[in-house]
Amino acid sequence: MSETPRPGRLSTPATAPYWQAAARGRLLLQQCLHCGHTQLYPRTLCVRCWSEDLGWQESAGEGAVKTFTVIEVPGHPAWRAEVPYAIALVELDEGPCLLAGILGPDPYDVAVGLRVRFVADSGGDPAGPIPFFVRDGS
Repeated sequence: MSETPRPGRLSTPATAPYWQAAARGRLLLQQCLHCGHTQLYPRTLCVRCWSEDLGWQESAGEGAVKTFTVIEVPGHPAWRAEVPYAIALVELDEGPCLLAGILGPDPYDVAVGLRVRFVADSGGDPAGPIPFFVRDGS
């Protein structure tokens, strides 16, 4: 039986800089150059003032788990070998939230309020690294 490939990520002109930075181990946030709002995920306009004048800033990549779940039954066959694993909504110190996997030996050791930091990990994905988080201090 062959291994099921992971679904590809969607790269558009609006998201390409985000994915290129992730491939280099950096987490980028969009910032509106009109009103100063910081947002993630990348979009073609500011969700606060609707300006199309957007730039990029590098995130420190630190934040706290806002909510989480442990996946025991994968939603796609490509992740069958990885269960159980934790995914969390991480509130970055800069404000935006990012849904991402939490890497570590025990997915049941994740908790609301847990301090985490960004890492880029490909998990063997030929498309390259994607954003994950690890326990701060790991």
